[in-house]
Amino acid sequence: MTMLWLQTVWVDLKAVPVLVLVCCVSLTMALTSFMKSTRYKRVIPEARTKRIKGLEEMRRAVEQHKVMGNSGVDESILHLTLRELCKQLKEGSLTPASVLYSYMEKALEVTKELNCITDYLSESQAQVKELGESGIRGMLYGIPISIKDNLFYKGHDSTCGLSRFINKPEEEDSIIVQVLKKQGAIPFVKTNVPQSLLSYECSNPIFGSTANPYNGNRTSGGSSGGEGALIAGGGSILGFGSDIGGSIRFPASFCGICGFKPTANRLSKKGIKASVAGQKTLEVMIGPMARDVDSLALCMKALLCEDMFRLDPTVPPIPFKDEIYSNTKMLRIGYFESDGYWIPNPSMRRAIRETKQLLEEAGHTLIPFTPPKTYFAMNTIIIPGILADGGASLLKRMDGDIIDPNMKQQFFMCKIPTIIKKILSFLLKPFSPRIADFLKATSGVSSVTLLWEYHNAAEVYSDEYMNQWKKQDLDVLLCPSLGPAFKFGYAGKLIAAASGMSIFNLLNYPAGIVPVSKVSEQDEEELKHYTGYNNDFWDRTFKKAVMGGVGLPLAVQCVALPWQDELCLYFMREVERLVCAKKGI
Repeated sequence: MTMLWLQTVWVDLKAVPVLVLVCCVSLTMALTSFMKSTRYKRVIPEARTKRIKGLEEMRRAVEQHKVMGNSGVDESILHLTLRELCKQLKEGSLTPASVLYSYMEKALEVTKELNCITDYLSESQAQVKELGESGIRGMLYGIPISIKDNLFYKGHDSTCGLSRFINKPEEEDSIIVQVLKKQGAIPFVKTNVPQSLLSYECSNPIFGSTANPYNGNRTSGGSSGGEGALIAGGGSILGFGSDIGGSIRFPASFCGICGFKPTANRLSKKGIKASVAGQKTLEVMIGPMARDVDSLALCMKALLCEDMFRLDPTVPPIPFKDEIYSNTKMLRIGYFESDGYWIPNPSMRRAIRETKQLLEEAGHTLIPFTPPKTYFAMNTIIIPGILADGGASLLKRMDGDIIDPNMKQQFFMCKIPTIIKKILSFLLKPFSPRIADFLKATSGVSSVTLLWEYHNAAEVYSDEYMNQWKKQDLDVLLCPSLGPAFKFGYAGKLIAAASGMSIFNLLNYPAGIVPVSKVSEQDEEELKHYTGYNNDFWDRTFKKAVMGGVGLPLAVQCVALPWQDELCLYFMREVERLVCAKKGI
């Protein structure tokens, strides 16, 4: 990231003190040399070999299933919705084994092309046999599911793309996995993530990069990028990711699927490895990802059960409110095209405008909404809060590891001395104020007193946002998602573009992604004239990242107030219904 700022110094400033530039260049060269000399740990090739063996075991299991007189991939199974699949499994017209092995074979095809699976959960074979013998029929009986790398599964690593976590298998399943199993679901693979989870480009030195199913030269998003690619490619019908600043919503948007970040603690977070343990500014949440909204709702209903509340007493015992999700009431919907911090490109704006029009034509009331002080929230709350330690925790986790190319700018940023950051911020301020303020915000928090002031500012800001929401008597909010999918190598330079996602982690609002359109030739033509916030380095880099995206998915983001998860899902379903009706689906 700081390489970006240093580049900006060279590009945007015509005259700066030579001494400062010499210091910065010297520091850059020293750190680059350090990163190139980082030792390639033996455990990384071991992990790759283990992954290859796991996929081969998965392939042999599929072949053995065929030898026993069964057919291969059943396309009719793969085209069923989650609800349809559940129905046929419970009726007995399909068996859990036929469904599992069909998805296993398809998942192997998808990962061969996109590189999205990191681990085969061989226990799934025993579980599918036990299901047939037990006679228990949970809500997700016989449904094969995929889980993100950082969700605990007993006997398997949760690497977070870091070599320090290789060969350290978890001692028990996460609460989410335990409840899924009790509901009859069969976890069968783990999926790829960015190194440290702190990026929305899915790449790490252990397992490599996961490609976008629509364009192999673009990222699937992150940090739940393996999930997004596998589901979009048809290799999984239901998956689980985690979201601390958009990590479910980015890949859902980039890959053209649906993803849902619930209110924090609506589902158990026990048994999930966080990117940076201890930070409380942005709430992390586990959530489902699927091809359609109804699958997300069915999954939430299955999870919000007595088993969840018993296994994790910190989760409020609030069952899924079907009457809210199933209602048909007209909504008062706030909407905006830009949060005032990151200016959407033409395709993102069109996605919002067309969705707004569909909602209005259906009888809903659309009301312009101006997000309060996003610039302030990013630079005074979110960035200082997430990097309160100046990046020390991140550096400790990555100590001695190979640094993924997409993480080098974040890594470099954490290595830059605070005094250098402040000097650069001062020099950049007249030319690129947004980048200058962001850089200053990464300097860390100098005292506990100041950290508490940030926490208090977060509470005040949350009240201000909610008061504005209530003043306009809104039910839900329609706002942009980031898209289309970035070309490889750009996400690490555009961390600040996450503002429209991370704000709802700060506020702890449930938020979901619904695909609504695809990039058009007209969008691409208008993109040529895009200048963004003030045509600074970020704007120019963003333009390059999304350019050439004709045909790629576009999505919108649907948001509700805390604990109104079912209302958020209803809103998402309504958007999906109207979009499908327009397309004649």
